[in-house]
Amino acid sequence: MLDISIIRANPDEVKARLNTRNGDYSADIDAILAIDAQRRELTQLIEGKKADQNAASKRIPQMKKAGEDTTELMAELKKLSEEISAGFSKISELEAQQREMLLAVPNLPNPDVAVGHDDADNVEIRRWGEPTKFEFEPQAHWDIGAGLGILDPESAGKVTGTRFHFYRGLGARLERAIINYFLNTHTANGYTEIFPPFMVSRDSMEGTGQYPKFVQNEGAYSVNGGEYYLIPTAEVPVTNMHREEILDGASLPLYYCAYSACFRAEAGSAGRDTRGLIRQHQFNKVELVKFATPETSYDELEELTAEAEKVLQGLGLPYRVVSLCTGDLGFCSAKTYDIEVWMPSYGRYVEISSCSNFEDYQARRAMIRYKTDVKGKPKMVHTLNGSGVAVGRTVAAILENYQNPDGSVTIPEALREMMGTDIIRKN
Repeated sequence: MLDISIIRANPDEVKARLNTRNGDYSADIDAILAIDAQRRELTQLIEGKKADQNAASKRIPQMKKAGEDTTELMAELKKLSEEISAGFSKISELEAQQREMLLAVPNLPNPDVAVGHDDADNVEIRRWGEPTKFEFEPQAHWDIGAGLGILDPESAGKVTGTRFHFYRGLGARLERAIINYFLNTHTANGYTEIFPPFMVSRDSMEGTGQYPKFVQNEGAYSVNGGEYYLIPTAEVPVTNMHREEILDGASLPLYYCAYSACFRAEAGSAGRDTRGLIRQHQFNKVELVKFATPETSYDELEELTAEAEKVLQGLGLPYRVVSLCTGDLGFCSAKTYDIEVWMPSYGRYVEISSCSNFEDYQARRAMIRYKTDVKGKPKMVHTLNGSGVAVGRTVAAILENYQNPDGSVTIPEALREMMGTDIIRKN
């Protein structure tokens, strides 16, 4: 959520930066400022009435002591009390309206982010490895999985529906080995492992920005009439671990990694991504979450992205890093790097990780603050998160990049001990 004081002080700049996101938020900002002005004016009026009330209250004992009639003054006090009570109710109503309006406005893009409309305007930062080349026609991962008997969307379709998968045999073991490899790598690099709930409250979805936009667009799965939501990413429960807390500034930055299943109803609608493991309604992911000070958060973003890159390097998967343009940024993000892995059957790079700095946007929604001095005023932390990385997409990338002419798949060396084999062959 944006800081109302920043909107109030720089409305034209806020509008200009927001409008680079492929939308016109000028009317939204004007409406927020109108509510804010009304609330501030009413607050000032009520403060004046409270001052009158206090002054009148002090006169009553004096008048009684002097034997004067207080009937008229008591009536005036009653009227003031009613006006003050009604004023506070109206202020609360205006504050709630203002908060709902602020919740619907996205974060400000960082000034360093390139202005653009969509992913065609994203800026490539670097590449690692060369796109895999074969002396044969490479298969898509869903065909490789079917041929090896390790991916079974047909049974999942019967049991649940489209865009779900059963993993079988060494396919299931590969998914599990990747999860363990990711967690082992990140915890060795200083991240504290968390195993979070897979359901959260609406307050938690609001805290990290999935409510109202993601929920109202029917991207989230609600449970028990909307009392709970299945998590779209471990970012939601892990970030909300510190909701409404004041952290010790000396403890920052905090690093967490978490495995979770993730659930998303809006998994795309057409094209190649409707097949295989790229867009599923349920998928596994290892998430990285950071809490940092404003002074260090952009250094932490670079390190977070490098941390996600390490696991891909360890698996020998070619990838590139792109900085998203303003039109492609997520709702809460101020700056995002996407890591895209090479997929031979696609003939292009496909997103496998997204690493973002939300600055204080989520922290203001969730009231996550820190103090560097016990007597000091609490400040908003900066929150960051990144996929470390998406597990199903990693399985897909391994199947495609490590496929052999006979349909078998070589296991990357980093996973062989956990897999108990160096190759997956058809039984």
